[in-house]
Amino acid sequence: MTEHSHPNEAGAGTTPEGPAGHKPGEARERELQLSLGGKPSGLRNPSRAVRGLGAGTLVLEALVLLLALMPIWVLRPPGGSMAAVTVALVAVVVSMALTATLRFPWGWHLVSVFQVALLLLGFLHWAFAVVGVVFGLTWAYVLYVRRTVAR
Repeated sequence: MTEHSHPNEAGAGTTPEGPAGHKPGEARERELQLSLGGKPSGLRNPSRAVRGLGAGTLVLEALVLLLALMPIWVLRPPGGSMAAVTVALVAVVVSMALTATLRFPWGWHLVSVFQVALLLLGFLHWAFAVVGVVFGLTWAYVLYVRRTVAR
């Protein structure tokens, strides 16, 4: 029996590391990814990272919508209704709920529809249009990152 074949020895049963500490299958996987025209992102789980970026964007959008409640209330027309405030609160809830849908491919499309709807709510109050433009552009960037990183 050789000294490396003893079952009680430290490291027994683990996959041997190759050059620079890489596992044997990693080099082949990297070559395959490069041959398909993609650059390795360096992330362990790129799709999870992009979902986190999308969820963070939606949470930030919900926070901005909450902060927009005061200008919406103060700048409403004299004798105006609370419809814009109610719509803003509903948009906050929808934005937070949409974070859970990002694990599905259709969830990304649903968030894109939400961005367009928010932009169209600018007809109700201009603050919605401002938030819609800013986060519409931000969402377009998130979709670009998703396309390039999480192939």
